Amino acid sequence: MTTTPLPLRILVAKPGLDGHDRGAKVIARALRDAGVEVIYTGLHQSPERIVEAAIQEDAAGIGLSVLSGAHLTLFAKVIELLDQRDAADITVFGGGIIPEADIGPLERIGVARVFTPGTATHDVVDWVRTRVGGGVPA
Repeated sequence: MTTTPLPLRILVAKPGLDGHDRGAKVIARALRDAGVEVIYTGLHQSPERIVEAAIQEDAAGIGLSVLSGAHLTLFAKVIELLDQRDAADITVFGGGIIPEADIGPLERIGVARVFTPGTATHDVVDWVRTRVGGGVPA
């Protein structure tokens, strides 16, 4: 008996009060078009709701889009909640308006990758497939 691997599932979220979601939608669509199953949570999500949704949806990764300047706090809270829920195996990555000086601190708390403005969507898709999907096609 052969089993077909389940499609790679990624949750894309907009935490906090930021109301601009164009970038998140572009990434969600690029991942979807590449065969990734995408769960988009919409605007104004709390870290608690994001983590709960990722666990319920059996997501392999969480992509956070932050433009509000609260990236250090929001990413840290998501990582902390994943640890508390024994879900630290869910890969957290993100992007938005994040200063270069903050990328290192984000990586040190467990953010796997930060994509900055201008990153090609195919680079995000390739990274997600390799890093989150284990190199297996979506």
